[in-house]
Amino acid sequence: MATSTLARLLSLLLLLLPLALRDYLPSSHRPEDSGAGELHPIILVPGFGCTDLEARLTDAYQPSMPHCGMLKGKEWFGLWTNVSDLVAKDYVECFVEQARLVYDRTINDYRNLPGVETRVLNFGSTSGIHDKNIHDQKGCFDSAREALERIGYIDGETLFGAPYDFRYAPPVPGQTSQVYSLYFKELMGLFEMASEKNQHKKVILFAHSYGGMVALEFVRNTPLAWRERYIKHLVMAAPALPSGFVQQLKNLVYPPSDMIYIPATLPSFRRWWRSLETSIIDLPSPKVFGDKPIVITKQKNYSAYDIEEFFVAIGFSDGIEPFRRRAVPKMRYFQAPMVPMTCINGVGVRTPQQLVYWEGDYDVAPELVYGDGDGRVNLISMLAFDREMRRQPGQKFKSIKVQNAEHCALILEEWALKRVIDEILEANRVS
Repeated sequence: MATSTLARLLSLLLLLLPLALRDYLPSSHRPEDSGAGELHPIILVPGFGCTDLEARLTDAYQPSMPHCGMLKGKEWFGLWTNVSDLVAKDYVECFVEQARLVYDRTINDYRNLPGVETRVLNFGSTSGIHDKNIHDQKGCFDSAREALERIGYIDGETLFGAPYDFRYAPPVPGQTSQVYSLYFKELMGLFEMASEKNQHKKVILFAHSYGGMVALEFVRNTPLAWRERYIKHLVMAAPALPSGFVQQLKNLVYPPSDMIYIPATLPSFRRWWRSLETSIIDLPSPKVFGDKPIVITKQKNYSAYDIEEFFVAIGFSDGIEPFRRRAVPKMRYFQAPMVPMTCINGVGVRTPQQLVYWEGDYDVAPELVYGDGDGRVNLISMLAFDREMRRQPGQKFKSIKVQNAEHCALILEEWALKRVIDEILEANRVS
């Protein structure tokens, strides 16, 4: 009994050590080996495309090709679980059709194609968070989850996952979203369950990339009293930020195979991508990017003020109304979440800041002019977010810039991931 008490006391004392001193301890005495007893529960919100999606086709579904209707009227099936399955089952074009969204201007919201029902698998667990391209596993939480388990976290006990439907964009307060209204309620319930399961401790929310936007909007949409009761800390690694980034504009022309790999033809991939609400958010904000040209052609240059004109130029006029009604309010919303927050970004990596389509041919890759950032998110956007958070009284905010860390390195590469894990341990200690 005395030995057990002494060991627990030693574990607590070790957690109080400054981060820089821990590396000098023998591995057997580091807090990573001290067990999960003093850890706050943590919920992971993954990046884009890391969620398993299932679908069910009803009688209302009208397939464009006969074989796409073979599962009509049957049980749920895996729609987005493994890219190899799409190829092996000759289902790529069916996926592009069944996974697209439709903008409903009457309710100013997105929904599935008529006759297609979808659901997210494994909510609450980290088991459903993984890359879907087995030949290129680099963008999801596998390495981060393993690192958290090494410091004592246990899936289903202190470690939980909150996968979401990445096709939709989370709403800012005041916007409607049928999908996220349900998701936010489920996530609040997961917080409450995780807290109750762990002696009513507050919960850490850890998010990466697009999941950072989802996590931020979740927090901002909850009642303040609830946040103060249940949220210990918000930790965001390389978050997609409200002020946007230039790469997202390029994605409208040539969809982001580095974010989500679908072996479809360019026209099919492009049609699917542009149907998603995700495609029209995170575009460069005029407030941050100003009137400097972002897209350069022989005939005309486009700044962040000219995004709607750019939509017309690339044949995406249908995107103007949802962009104006759904995306622009997000660009202008910088309200702090009013929970302790740490934002970790990579910098010092070549990041697109201008796209050159000199001949106006949007079926070829642009020439890129680079600036600073993490390879995807521009430094100017990161700094704008930092300023907005710091200027708001009462917001506890810590910004960390990791030199030469690419967008996914913070959850993948050991040297950069260690910095993130250190911040999670720090969040556990801070009262």
